[in-house]
Amino acid sequence: MGKDKNPRRVADNEAMAKTRMLRTSPQKLNLVAQMIRGKKVDKALTDLTFSNKRIAQDVKKCLQSAIANAENNHNLDVDSLVVAEAFVGKNMVMKRGRPRARGRFGKILKPFSEITITVRQVEEQA
Repeated sequence: MGKDKNPRRVADNEAMAKTRMLRTSPQKLNLVAQMIRGKKVDKALTDLTFSNKRIAQDVKKCLQSAIANAENNHNLDVDSLVVAEAFVGKNMVMKRGRPRARGRFGKILKPFSEITITVRQVEEQA
């Protein structure tokens, strides 16, 4: 009896991590995600460590989570991992406002976003 096991969302040589509710706009977060796409994970971690963008530390935490998932849950070799995908999505938007002249109301939108990072184990070319 019981339920069948859920199929994996990623391939056997991949691992994934997702971070939701990051307090930045998707456009700004995508600049940081673009910086690490296709790179080896150690190079990507170095780039995020020394990036001037505020949100880079949260992206680094998500990448470290994906690496830990690959190592602990899927028994992948950490030294041969690359960032296969890093994509950004919209999340909630807080609506705030500010009174303006002549009884008007200025709308202030405070967007949140989410990032999904997939790491893939690749074979080394000799």
